[in-house]
Amino acid sequence: MLASKRLLDPAAVARLTGLQLRAIAVVEGFLTGLHQSPYHGFSVEFSEHRQYMPGDSLKHLDYKVLARTGRYYIKQFEEETNLKAYLLVDHSGSMGFGSGEVTKLDYGESLAAALSLLLLKQRDAVGLITFAEELTEILDPHSAMGWLGTLTSSLEKLEPSGRTSVPEALFNVAERVKR
Repeated sequence: MLASKRLLDPAAVARLTGLQLRAIAVVEGFLTGLHQSPYHGFSVEFSEHRQYMPGDSLKHLDYKVLARTGRYYIKQFEEETNLKAYLLVDHSGSMGFGSGEVTKLDYGESLAAALSLLLLKQRDAVGLITFAEELTEILDPHSAMGWLGTLTSSLEKLEPSGRTSVPEALFNVAERVKR
C-alpha cells in the first residue's frame, strides 16, 4: 500500500532528509540501531574499562593499559538497539478546528505520517494509536517500509468527533501496550 501524498507531501519529505529521531532514554530492543541499549556488550562504541574478572575473554583485554599500569582491564562497549514507538493521534471534535481549510487533525495526521517515515527509515518499529472519547484503533509497531501505507491509510480515515480526555487515553494506552 502506497503512502498518502496528502499526508506526505514530496517537498516536505525532501526537507526531512538527514534528520534522525533518537531516544533520550535507554531502550531495549532485539536489533542493532541508533538508540542506546541498557546492555553492555562488545560492539563498536567504546564505553568504559572494567576490572578483569576470571572467566572474561582475553580478546577484550586492553593490552595498552596492562603495559602502562600492570593491571588487567577489559574494554566495554555500548550496544545500540532499535526503538519501538507508538504515535498517538487525538481525533476528538476539537481537532476539527482550524484556520482556513487546514484543521488541527490535518496537522496531527501529517506530523504522525512524517514521524512514521523518519522512524521507518531508521529501521525502527512504529505503531499508531488513535483516540477520541476512548481508544479507537491500535496498530502494533512494525519496521518494514511497506507499513507506512497502512499507517497513512488509517490516518486518512480519521474524522473529528466526540470529546477527549488525554489523561484517560494515556492511562488506557499504558494498560494495553506491551513493554
